[in-house]
Amino acid sequence: MSLLKQEKFLIVALLMAVLAHSGITEHAAAGGWPAALGLSVVLVGAILAASMSVAHHAELLAAKLGDPYGSMLLTLSAVAVEVIVLGIILFSHGSPTLARDSIYAAVMLDINGTLGLAALMGGFKHGEQSYNDDSGRTYTAMILTAMGIAMVVPEFVPQHSWAIYNVFTMVALVLLYGVFLRMQVGPHSYFFSYSYPDKKRRAPPPLDAEVAEPESGATSSIVIMLAGVAIVGALAEALSVTMPVALEGTHAPVALLALVVAVISAGPEIITALRAALRNRMQSTVNIAMGASLSTVTLTIPVITLLAMCLGQPLQMAMTPVQAVMTVITLVVAAINLNDGQTNAIEGMTHLVLFLTFLMLTAIGL
Repeated sequence: MSLLKQEKFLIVALLMAVLAHSGITEHAAAGGWPAALGLSVVLVGAILAASMSVAHHAELLAAKLGDPYGSMLLTLSAVAVEVIVLGIILFSHGSPTLARDSIYAAVMLDINGTLGLAALMGGFKHGEQSYNDDSGRTYTAMILTAMGIAMVVPEFVPQHSWAIYNVFTMVALVLLYGVFLRMQVGPHSYFFSYSYPDKKRRAPPPLDAEVAEPESGATSSIVIMLAGVAIVGALAEALSVTMPVALEGTHAPVALLALVVAVISAGPEIITALRAALRNRMQSTVNIAMGASLSTVTLTIPVITLLAMCLGQPLQMAMTPVQAVMTVITLVVAAINLNDGQTNAIEGMTHLVLFLTFLMLTAIGL
């Protein structure tokens, strides 16, 4: 009973998945866009509930592992959810730009939304918050490199060379993330942690009791995480039926669906990053926000590209001019703000304004 009470949100998501696959999804889609829109909202809420459970148990495991292993586990769990949701909706909806728009939206949400709001809230509460500036610069350079070769350069690649360039991109991104992973969990893991040898830094505050003492074992957390990911997949399959009907009926842009996918994958991370910032642990916030963006680009693009090539689905990864400009502005601002080892409310507000700009551009269809 204690476990059932603790996992009530996951159980609700499971019940919703069973209900969605009992025929209600098809009835809602056939009933017109109002019914499809209502069920889509419910399904998104259920997916968020399941992903919150996945992220919660990833956080419990992360507390045992510590940074940077913990932050890496959190970001990888979010990427797994994103790949599942994006893959199912992408190949059901058939939009060649959905993957591009979702990855772009995820980067805007992670860097400008999550990091910006965390630095703003943490700055108001603690003033300046310290972190390892070397890790911040490294994240920014790697994200710029990955998005450049995978989402900017393809605009200039001739159509007859797309296939070979896609293969090159997949290999390059996997190699890039492989080196990053080797550095993050290998003997140089201190590079992405607050305590950096040969540098004088204030000791971070102790972990809260809630995080320092996980309430469940590692085995149960892993099992629940896997169950949560399976439930997310079942719910995403149902959402792929109702969401296109809702978008068509409301005449909403496809970019809105991409934003929904990004929110689903980043929702749990946002809460974790904000809590870390309020506890004055900005290093964890930087690792989560920037690491999530890097993992999204370097892992999601190869997986989705490989699926598209195997299934013969059209895929357009080159960003639009507006998306490219917003990405460059975001990464330039991040490079400047993450260059001194301390964040404050002003730096957070600059990213938050960029995120609000992204939302405005999405609302007007750009």
